[in-house]
Amino acid sequence: MPQTPTTDPAAQRPWLIQGGMGVGVSGWRLAGAVAREGQLGVVSGTALDVVLARVLQTGDPGGHARRALAAFPLPELAQAALDCYFRKDGLDEGAAMRTTPRLRATGGAQAEILTVLGNFAEVWLAKEGHEGVIGVNYLEKIQLATAPAMFGAILAGVDYVLVGAGVPGQIPALASRLARYERCVTKIAVEGDEEPLDHLFDPRALLAGHLPGPLRRPDVLAIVSLPVLAAYLARDEATRPDGFVIETSRAGGHSAPPRGPMKLDEDGEPVYGPRDDPDLARMAALGLPFWLAGGQASPEALAAARATGAAGVQIGSAFALCEESGMARHLREELLGRAHDGTLSVRNDPEASPTSFPFKVADLPGTVSEPEVAAARRRVCDLGFLRTPVRGSRSLVYRCAAEPVAAYLRKGGDAADTKGRQCLCNGLLATIGLAQRRPGGRVEPPLVTIGKDLSFLPRLAPDARPYTAADVVRWLAPSAAQAGRA
Repeated sequence: MPQTPTTDPAAQRPWLIQGGMGVGVSGWRLAGAVAREGQLGVVSGTALDVVLARVLQTGDPGGHARRALAAFPLPELAQAALDCYFRKDGLDEGAAMRTTPRLRATGGAQAEILTVLGNFAEVWLAKEGHEGVIGVNYLEKIQLATAPAMFGAILAGVDYVLVGAGVPGQIPALASRLARYERCVTKIAVEGDEEPLDHLFDPRALLAGHLPGPLRRPDVLAIVSLPVLAAYLARDEATRPDGFVIETSRAGGHSAPPRGPMKLDEDGEPVYGPRDDPDLARMAALGLPFWLAGGQASPEALAAARATGAAGVQIGSAFALCEESGMARHLREELLGRAHDGTLSVRNDPEASPTSFPFKVADLPGTVSEPEVAAARRRVCDLGFLRTPVRGSRSLVYRCAAEPVAAYLRKGGDAADTKGRQCLCNGLLATIGLAQRRPGGRVEPPLVTIGKDLSFLPRLAPDARPYTAADVVRWLAPSAAQAGRA
């Protein structure tokens, strides 16, 4: 049930944040289910333009995407997307998905429109039919998408914006300007340039002046690994978020590298030490609410977090494996089965992500975790969300360490940077059942990420039985009540 309204800000805060696992694992169904339980449901904001386009091409089962687009305030933009991508009967067997335009530092209006539409649709669906709170999670690394993606989410009434994978200093002011339909300048880091590039986004121009009325600014939560970054952001009103998520290396997906020189253990995984443990007393002293993430999925962990002054916890993996998760069912069942019988291995791979951040990869058959599957996949970069703008000899170029090696080298990259890199964009879309089909009958293989700590499963789902998002919230809820009374 939704939380009871109160005048106490602390009492209004969720004690549980559902992790924003991308691409599409934290989809609208999962976020809505958590919000209906009175906690913060979060959709992943990564690649929602492609997710929308591919769902439409598969026939939009249930008509959900079309229902959301019908609510968009400028029908002409929504109809243009439908005309371009919707296929009533889906695609023919083996037919390739139609490509989507890419975001660029200059131009790229069509890509921005599709990004706005994708984020609007996902948040609108997550908020449909209840009064709970919904957040959206972004990667600061994907800077070209930030403004249009946030605007689409704000148009749909998103309550929280969570941003990690970088220094999200621009986000608080950007959220305020977007909620007022003001022209926004995002600072884009360009490799080879001393100064960032100004990237303009104009909400009024995109909507052709058809403004649907006042918008509400969402709360901004910065996802950081240590209090030092939190303190840096909190010291200036322009960069100060409304709260923090403190995410340790135990969380799934990307994690910050260890402080100091990178050292690997005998399994080739980064070694974390005492310097990587957050000082929670320092966090509490900042005076802003914070939530702990990474290995927090138990009633005892929630109670301990609350006892240190945290508002609560963020949990991802327990929701990634629940019935409402966007992960393809066969992959979810394989993960659950292997986790329960003790044969699942999750590696914190220092090479897999083109971002150079360590990335958790679950060892599952038929996925790129298998060396033979990874080797058989032809390197291609046709989505490009993790591309980095680079100053070329004549103009900007965009490169990704997971793209074809020859292309990466032509753009001035170092061959050593391509070693072991995997295409997260294509792999994660395949994980939610939206894989691209390639010539010769090849299909992009999945890449599955999950946290290393799955110790919650025997208690939450004994006998490997399926469980729901509501089961997760209710399993944790008793300890939340006890912590609140402490």
